Amino acid sequence: MLETLALMGHGFVNAMSLSNLLFMAGGTAIGIIIGCLPGLSAAMGVALLLPMTFTMAPETGLIVLGAIYCGAIFGGSISAILIHTPGTPASAATAIEGYQLTLQGKAGKALAVACFSSFCGGLLSCISLYFFAPLLAQLAMKFGSPEYFWLSIFGLTIIAGVASKSLLKGLISGALGLLLSTIGMDPMEGAQRFMFGQASLYEGINTTCALIGLFSMSQVLILAEKKIKQRAKAAKFSDKITLSGKEIKRITPTILRSWVIGNLIGILPGAGASIACFLGYNTSRQFSHHKEEFGKGSIEGVAGSEAANNAVTGGSLIPMLTLGIPGESVTAVLMGGLIIQGLQPGPELFTRYAPMTYTFFAGFVLVQFFMLGIGLLGCRGFAQISRLSDAILIPSVAVLCVVGSFAIHKNFFDVVIMMIFGVLGYLVRKFDLNPAAIVLALILGPIGENGLRRSLRLSGGSPAILFSTPLCWVLIALCVFGVCSPIFMNRMEKKAVEDAGGDIPNETGDDPVRTSD
Repeated sequence: MLETLALMGHGFVNAMSLSNLLFMAGGTAIGIIIGCLPGLSAAMGVALLLPMTFTMAPETGLIVLGAIYCGAIFGGSISAILIHTPGTPASAATAIEGYQLTLQGKAGKALAVACFSSFCGGLLSCISLYFFAPLLAQLAMKFGSPEYFWLSIFGLTIIAGVASKSLLKGLISGALGLLLSTIGMDPMEGAQRFMFGQASLYEGINTTCALIGLFSMSQVLILAEKKIKQRAKAAKFSDKITLSGKEIKRITPTILRSWVIGNLIGILPGAGASIACFLGYNTSRQFSHHKEEFGKGSIEGVAGSEAANNAVTGGSLIPMLTLGIPGESVTAVLMGGLIIQGLQPGPELFTRYAPMTYTFFAGFVLVQFFMLGIGLLGCRGFAQISRLSDAILIPSVAVLCVVGSFAIHKNFFDVVIMMIFGVLGYLVRKFDLNPAAIVLALILGPIGENGLRRSLRLSGGSPAILFSTPLCWVLIALCVFGVCSPIFMNRMEKKAVEDAGGDIPNETGDDPVRTSD
C-alpha cells in the first residue's frame, strides 16, 4: 500500500514537469479540434499523431495520446451543440438536447454543461484506473503460455464480434488481421513468411503504418469520394459559458450515475463511448424530476451523455494496460503506441515500468483539468473551427499521413505500406468490416501464435495443456461470452437509441438518422 502511494506521488511529480504540462495542453487542444470537426474521429486523430510521440519519453508520449483521446471525446459535443452534427459518434446523444438549448439562445449554457460534465466523468474514471488496474495486473502475473493463447483468442472474439453489426463480418475482420500478422520471420523457426523479398518486412508489418492507413488515410478516401459541401454555420451565442451553483447541484446526481455507467461500459471490452452516451442520456431522463424538458433542451440530458462518454476513457484503459485487450478502437491505437515504445501491455507495466505507468496515470488526471480550462476558454474559437471545409481537411490529413509514416524510419517503403492499408481500410469500411478488429488481430496474432506453439512444445504436442489450469477455463468461458456478446450489445445499443427518440444526427454531417416517429 505504501509502495503504491509512493508511486502515485512520484507519478504526479514527474507529470507536473514543465515539458509534460505543455504537451498536455497542446495534446488536449489538438484533440478538441479533431473532435469538433465532423468526419474525423478520436481513433483517427490518435493514429495520425502517433509518429510525433516517437522522440518523446514513453510516459510523455502516452500522456499526449491520452490528452488527444480525452479532448476528442469532449470536442465532439461542440459541433453537436452548435450545428446539430456530432463531431464523434460518442456525442450523438448530446446533439438531442444540446441543439435545442442552442435554438433557445442558451448555447453557452449547453457548452458549459458539456465541458463540466466531461471533466467530472473523465476525472472520476481515473479512480477506477488507479484502483482496478493494479489488481488486474496481479492476476495477469499468473498467466503462462496456454493462458496467453486463450487471452489473445478472447481479445479477438470480443473486438471482432462487438465492433461490427454482423458477427460474421467481425470475425472476417479478425481473420484478415491474423493473416496479415503472419508476414515476416517465423518467431520459432526463423523461416521467411510472405515477405516477397522485401527486407523491410523482416519484423512484420509496421504497426504505426497500418494504424495511420486504416484509420486516417482511409477516412481521407471516404471524405474525398463525397461531394464537398458547405457545413452548417455554427450558431453565434452571446450568453456566458458558466454554470450557477443551483445548476451544478441539479446535474451532480446525473453525472455520478453516468460516471458509473461509462466506467462499466469502458472496462467491458468492445462496448465503447457511443453506447455509453445513449445509456447515460436515457438514465438521466428516467431519474429526472424535469422530464418535460427532455426533447426541448435539458441540461440533465447533456450532462448524462457527456459524463458517460468521458467516463469511458479511464475505464477502457484498464483492460488494455493490464491484459492487452483494448476496450475500443482508440485504445487499440494507444496499445500500438505502447508496443512501438518497446512496452508490452501486462504485469510488467505495474512492476518493472511502474514509475512510467503511474506518471501516465497522473498525467491522465491532469489532462482532465486542462480539458476543463481549454474547453471553457476556447469554445467560441473551436465553434468556428468546426466549420472547416473538407476541401481543406482532405489534403491536410493526407499530407500528415505521408509525413508521419515516412518519419518512422525515414523509409519510403513505410509510406507504401501506409497507402496499401489506406486502400484496405477504405474497402473494409465499404464492406462494413471493422478496422479496429484488423489492428487488434495484427497485434494479438503473434502473442497467440507464440502462446500456442510454446504450449505444444512444452507438452510434447499434446493439446491437453491448453485446458490444464482453472485460468484457462475462465478464459475459455470469456471467449464464449465474446462470441455471444454482439447479440446483447446490438440489442442494448438499438434499445438505447430508440429510447432516446427524435432525430439523431450522424457524425458525418449527412442527414439525420430517424430513430423513431
